[in-house]
Amino acid sequence: MGKIILEFDSNEEQSDARTALDGWRWKMLMWDLDQKLRSTVKYGQSFDSNKEASSEEMDICYRLREHIRELMSESGLNLDD
Repeated sequence: MGKIILEFDSNEEQSDARTALDGWRWKMLMWDLDQKLRSTVKYGQSFDSNKEASSEEMDICYRLREHIRELMSESGLNLDD
């Protein structure tokens, strides 16, 4: 990939600049959330404690994980890149 230059010229664009610079943080946050949901689904570990997850909790985590991945796909985003 070549060089990418982002220019923000005014104080009004400061929020846009911060959003552009923080993209990797958002990706890591979503990756961490996905891994937490995955642990509940795959290993049966409760989302918010070290206890065993109920089948209902595992189902909810599975559906949330699928929904997040669907929304990301629709937006052309991918956690695996």
